[in-house]
Amino acid sequence: MNEIPRLHFVSLGMTGDIMERTVLHLDLDTFFVSVERLINPALEGKPVIVGGMSERGVVSTCSYEARRFGVHSAQPMRLARQLCPQAVFIGGDMELYSRYSRLVTAIIADSAPVFEKTSIDEHYIDITGMDRFFGCYKWAHELRETIMKNSGLPISFGLSENKTISKIATDEAKPNGELQVPHQEVHPFLDPLSIAKIPMVGAKTFQLLRSMGIATIGDFRQMPDVVVGQALGKNGIDIWKKANGIDTTPVQPYEEQKSLSKEHTFEIDTIDIVLLKSVLARMVERLAFELRSQTKLTGCVTVKIRYSDFDTHTMQKQIAYTSFDHILLNTVYDIFDRLYDRRMLIRLIGVRFSSLVGGTQQLDLFDDTAEMTNLYSAMDNIRKRFGKNAIFKAISH
Repeated sequence: MNEIPRLHFVSLGMTGDIMERTVLHLDLDTFFVSVERLINPALEGKPVIVGGMSERGVVSTCSYEARRFGVHSAQPMRLARQLCPQAVFIGGDMELYSRYSRLVTAIIADSAPVFEKTSIDEHYIDITGMDRFFGCYKWAHELRETIMKNSGLPISFGLSENKTISKIATDEAKPNGELQVPHQEVHPFLDPLSIAKIPMVGAKTFQLLRSMGIATIGDFRQMPDVVVGQALGKNGIDIWKKANGIDTTPVQPYEEQKSLSKEHTFEIDTIDIVLLKSVLARMVERLAFELRSQTKLTGCVTVKIRYSDFDTHTMQKQIAYTSFDHILLNTVYDIFDRLYDRRMLIRLIGVRFSSLVGGTQQLDLFDDTAEMTNLYSAMDNIRKRFGKNAIFKAISH
């Protein structure tokens, strides 16, 4: 068997000394359900399911009590009602969840040297070297206590030498727990776990590996890299490295101003509202497509207007995290209507989506049906196959 060498990733401190890399992963437990329970304590201990309330709706998340009945995220709500009819079903409030997400991020930002917000309820923090002054585990524990005290929400964390191990450790620590995996315990920790625990292992990869007799991370780790490459390709090698505890992915500093934007300058200055809104719609569609392609959501929308005299104005609005065109377009139109108050010819208009976090349109399913989600997926697939300009809504022409 080809045994991959253990790599011990290190970084240099300010004095040039070598320090072990230490990464903390924080995950708000059943986030939407926890927020609902914070608002309504009577839900505590009951099976709770949050998602689209129509027959075509989809489960966004559910409590551990509901999971015991076979309910899980992305499941049709109709099936969830059959599996757990006694559950409390909630349509969800994305604006409320976004507000609590920002609260937790603000608490982390006040304490963390370098952190990355990867989704509405997940953060990574690089605390390499913290043990020299305070102790990594103690610091992580106290941060978790601070988050729970100030937000009222349960949160779990995993602490280890890279993102992959820390994330898996967090999953093992749930619900509402803490787990540290030191360097020398990485393989003993990972080996007994199911291959499904490895990030990037989807349903198809899981089934393929199981058909090959691979059940645990330890089984997969012992496979020769040549065999892995032949069976799963380059993506399989990446997963195999994670199974061996290897992940050099850095913690990317989170910036609220990280954004996607587009601007349009008119050849002839215009006051044609129909034309202006058509151009805005086209920009929103393209930007929303980029969001979904990058598996991101936006939490802030900005509209820019430059008049014929070059006087420029912008206005922004924080929104519930989303990547759906129709939600974003309504926001853009609302901002434009408030911003455009001079009734002067316009030279340029622009749209910017900022406060980006990782996530999919599953988070937008509270008021939307699976049919709506499928429509966006179909349109995106057409664009990916035939080009970004292959399909647009009639309003954007």
